[in-house]
Amino acid sequence: MPELLADHTTLRLGGPADRFVVASTEEALLAEVRAADEAGTSLLVLGGGSNLVVGDAGFGGTVVKVATTGIDADVVDDEGPACGGVLVTVAAGEDWDGFVAHAVGHGWSGVEALSGIPGSVGATPVQNVGAYGQEVAQTVARVRTWDRVEGRLRTFPAADCGFGYRWSRFKADPGRYVVLSVTFQLARGTLGAPVAYAELARTLGVEVGQRAPLADVREAVLRLRRGKGMVLDAADHDTWSAGSFFTNPVVEPDRVPEGAPQYPAPGTDGLVKTSAAWLIDHAGFAKGYGAGPATLSTKHTLALTNRGAATTADLLRLALEVRDGVELAYGIRLENEPVLLGCSL
Repeated sequence: MPELLADHTTLRLGGPADRFVVASTEEALLAEVRAADEAGTSLLVLGGGSNLVVGDAGFGGTVVKVATTGIDADVVDDEGPACGGVLVTVAAGEDWDGFVAHAVGHGWSGVEALSGIPGSVGATPVQNVGAYGQEVAQTVARVRTWDRVEGRLRTFPAADCGFGYRWSRFKADPGRYVVLSVTFQLARGTLGAPVAYAELARTLGVEVGQRAPLADVREAVLRLRRGKGMVLDAADHDTWSAGSFFTNPVVEPDRVPEGAPQYPAPGTDGLVKTSAAWLIDHAGFAKGYGAGPATLSTKHTLALTNRGAATTADLLRLALEVRDGVELAYGIRLENEPVLLGCSL
């Protein structure tokens, strides 16, 4: 029986793969990638499937599920003085939230506000994953990859990764780079990084810019994410999603609708970032919008969800309705955050 990609995505959508392979070692992963490239076979390198929308027809090629493991820190003795920093190299197939829990448990700070995000470590620099005032770009030291164009291993220091808001050189050139491992530069200590997000600060009972214990930050973030249906739970259809389906638009200040929030957008020459959730809600698409079997989450307007019997076509019809409705109301076209494979808006 062909392997259904619906069984490997958090949306639980997607048709069959012609061939499905699990690569538990870097050697096996590279062998599959080289073989597909030499044969001219279509290839999908699959992480946690949390940022992916696969068409109902599936994928006509080889799907390689990255299942590599390993967390290697340059700190030998965790019992020593909790100060200074630590370099941690993590295999691409490691579960992201599992790594965050590991970091918090070892007193390594810098990723604690990224708790609860589904997916694999290897996917995080591609999207420059961020939440609650943190981005992985703030702690990535280097990304080790296989360059499918040049046919060789290449390691990129953070400065060469082209990080931006939900952006990187890896996303800009899709399919070229297979991430093998990511090295993070984290601080050591009992406190998390300065809290940069107002909602999180309020939950922790601190001011923006102040710090809180690492474990407290992680638990607060998980509590906030659960309240928005953003922590995976098989029994909760609000979590059958790809997370935030649309990115927050970056626009000229005079294009921000009256009453909509706006934030600085560093490196954009005077542009500002506004809230996609606000635009969706005020354009008439409230939480739970839709007749089903695909609807907006009942907890968060940015998440498009599979209520259990949806197809990818159902989900994309809803996405198109929301995108076009926001553009009609405010003249701002929302951009999808997840990768669309074998389908389009």
